[in-house]
Amino acid sequence: MKIAISGKGGVGKSTIAAVLSLMIAERGSRVLALDCDPDANLAAALGMPEAQKAAIVPISEQVALIEERTGAKVKRYGQMFKLNPEVSDIADNYATNFSGVDLLVLGAVEEGGGGCACPESVLIRALVSDLILFKDETLIMDMEAGVEHLGRATSRGVDTMLVVVEPGLHSIDCAKRVIKMSQQIGLKDIRFIANKVDDAADEAYIREALAGYEIIETIPYSQEIRKSDRSEQSALNLLTLELKQKFANILKSLNYDL
Repeated sequence: MKIAISGKGGVGKSTIAAVLSLMIAERGSRVLALDCDPDANLAAALGMPEAQKAAIVPISEQVALIEERTGAKVKRYGQMFKLNPEVSDIADNYATNFSGVDLLVLGAVEEGGGGCACPESVLIRALVSDLILFKDETLIMDMEAGVEHLGRATSRGVDTMLVVVEPGLHSIDCAKRVIKMSQQIGLKDIRFIANKVDDAADEAYIREALAGYEIIETIPYSQEIRKSDRSEQSALNLLTLELKQKFANILKSLNYDL
């Protein structure tokens, strides 16, 4: 199962990615959680202790690895380098394991003007393609607000794009941009999670704005989830039974029955 989770910053996609990853790992399945957002928050959402988080070096900052695999020096433009670097071992050797979840943080790539290719971006694109197309374990991708890490070649390997929305205009506008970009690269299964929903009016607003699209679960605004963000605990550890069932419903809707 390969799931990409997108949405506007702050809507709760990292929390949702973390909870789904941990729930699957609890059942003994191998889970790879991929933090694709330059504002990386997935380690914190998993409840990883500060010392372990601080030890993570994003793939985009692994200079020795990038230079070895691409044959080019980082930050030197106009070079020739391998466009298909070897990446099949990176998940095994560079992921950080926590509570049964293997976490890889991609990090931000500063490219040299005009969106040209650089060794860092080439390695990351090859890595994402490998994880989606050739690895068997469950992959949960915490995306930035878009689909930049996906391309036409890899989109066929993603089972579902989950878009997290909250009851607000900016969130809805971002969701519609994600829909458009996803469709442009051939992603067909696009579903929605309504998050931070206070009342029936909030839910009605989201359903009307996204009429015609499947909203697989509605998650209320939760003090437990909010508190987990500052307690070095995952939201899963603090969820009520009712909220846990909602996350189980999400996985069930994706044909992963807990």
